[in-house]
Amino acid sequence: MTTDTTTKTPEPAAVPAPRTAPGKKRVVRGHRRLLTRRDRFTLALMAGVPTVLHVILVWVTALASILLAFTTWDGIGFDSITWVGLDNFRQLFTDNPQFWPAVQHNVIWFLVLILIPTPFGLFLAVQLDKKIRFTRVYQTAFFLPVVISMACIGFVWQLVYNPDTGLINSVVGANKPGHYIDWIGDPHLNLWAVLIAASWRHTGYMMILYLAGLKSVDPSLREASALDGAGEWQTFRHVVFPTLRPTNTVVLVVTIIEALRAFDLVFVFNKGSQGTELLSILVTNNIIGESSRIGYGSAIAVVLLVISLAVIIPYLIATFRKERRA
Repeated sequence: MTTDTTTKTPEPAAVPAPRTAPGKKRVVRGHRRLLTRRDRFTLALMAGVPTVLHVILVWVTALASILLAFTTWDGIGFDSITWVGLDNFRQLFTDNPQFWPAVQHNVIWFLVLILIPTPFGLFLAVQLDKKIRFTRVYQTAFFLPVVISMACIGFVWQLVYNPDTGLINSVVGANKPGHYIDWIGDPHLNLWAVLIAASWRHTGYMMILYLAGLKSVDPSLREASALDGAGEWQTFRHVVFPTLRPTNTVVLVVTIIEALRAFDLVFVFNKGSQGTELLSILVTNNIIGESSRIGYGSAIAVVLLVISLAVIIPYLIATFRKERRA
């Protein structure tokens, strides 16, 4: 006779719900707030203050300059603002003997920066990308002029170009009476002397940009090129350099901006006179100079803005279209 025995598993004891302390409400997790009121206030303050300063110092100032370009104003009281239409631009293009030389000097400034220090900065970046010894020391040495202010660079190069005790005249033997070479005062030499100082700084800037671009190149592309029997120059020309197209776009835009906003180095040298006239110098001389022609200076600033946008925007549009097609 068999007896059926059934084993009953004990039912798990019900876990009592956690009790909430008296006076406290239970918080539902789905509706829990991640940021407190203090956090929201801090974030609003951190994002709001820079935004307000940017709008006031950049956009409002730019729009005010555009509007003032069509007026005459001596800067004393808003009641003296007079609408003159296009008279400032008409006078600028026809009656200002310094305007067209300044435009020419800005163009020369851009051509020199894009043709000399930019390729040299690329060359230095390629050499430093090979992981040679003391590469960090070389990077620091070449990048050091970039972190120094342009005013300090101007003072340093003034010592180099000094006719009596300067380095260059001492080396070439032109530091004797009657044999001086006035690098800063000679209208045929001072622009090129300033450009040498500007190129010295611009080379380190381009080196860092290109070095960052080279670090992003896929190493497998170089390995595949080496397996195909390509040399170092062929690999750089056909493999590495085409991948630097985004970096080249940044380099071109930065160089254009550097050429158009060049001011402090020239101002330290000779305040933009005797062959070193630039558009930024003309803007400063008319706005905060002795005459204080704010409307006329704003017209020059508008021309400078239009030139920069006319060069940068079409190039960026063409570059982005090529990237989308690719």
